Amino acid sequence: MGRLLGYMANRADRLRDALYQERAAITQAPGTTPDGWGMGFYQGGEVLHKKRPQLSGEAANWEDIAGDVRSHCVIAHLRQATVGDFRAENTHPFRMRQWIFAHNGTVDRFAALRERLLEAMPDFVRRNVRGDTDSEHIFAAILSFLHDEGHIDNSEVDDKPVLQAIRNAVALIDRLSGEVGAKPGGLNFVLTNGRKMFALRRGAPMAYVERQGLHDPENQRTSNISLRETAEAAALRYVLIVSDGPTPPAGYATMEDQSILVVDRDLRVTKYVL
Repeated sequence: MGRLLGYMANRADRLRDALYQERAAITQAPGTTPDGWGMGFYQGGEVLHKKRPQLSGEAANWEDIAGDVRSHCVIAHLRQATVGDFRAENTHPFRMRQWIFAHNGTVDRFAALRERLLEAMPDFVRRNVRGDTDSEHIFAAILSFLHDEGHIDNSEVDDKPVLQAIRNAVALIDRLSGEVGAKPGGLNFVLTNGRKMFALRRGAPMAYVERQGLHDPENQRTSNISLRETAEAAALRYVLIVSDGPTPPAGYATMEDQSILVVDRDLRVTKYVL
């Protein structure tokens, strides 16, 4: 089980500081080391990736991973592999067109249902599956249903078609799992097109925080703080979603199991039942 973050903010230049501020909620569990990490984000009108498929026993540092990334919308993932080898193609987040996706959990007996899941997809979606993880196939299933309704390239898509695509994909995976005698899979994931972010909790804990301002930004710890910098830090607003983290600190809200959280570009949070 890895760690999964979804981040939406009103400014593109404060990701590193925000991750530092939320370090108590996003830190790795003691004694665990991820197999790899990845970050997907939107910058300058492009959908970009940073990935390191395999680590050599070292801990991953979120602020180092963020580096100089400037983005309003980010999905980040620490992977502990359960399905698929250590290739970039198997490293989260996954991307297709303007969509980015990352997942925590495992689809039980995935090898037994994989081909039937692929058969349910349009050819062009199936051809874009590059790796062999259950996670990427879940992503492709969601996009297949979005394509069926004509919304895969709709950057201003409403909540309803995306929610229905998620529900249809989960129902399909559950049906195929039942047919091969598998248990219901863990399906915590975050999906975004850069304009809205959709987070599903089904299985592991998932929590979120709506934050106003920076109280201990990393780049101010050893420098003088100007009035302008203080005002800019106070103006930052963001929503951070954390899957499978430690017990959330004060200020975090725990998502109900079998629920979907939607965050829009104005940082409005809406809750739905799966």
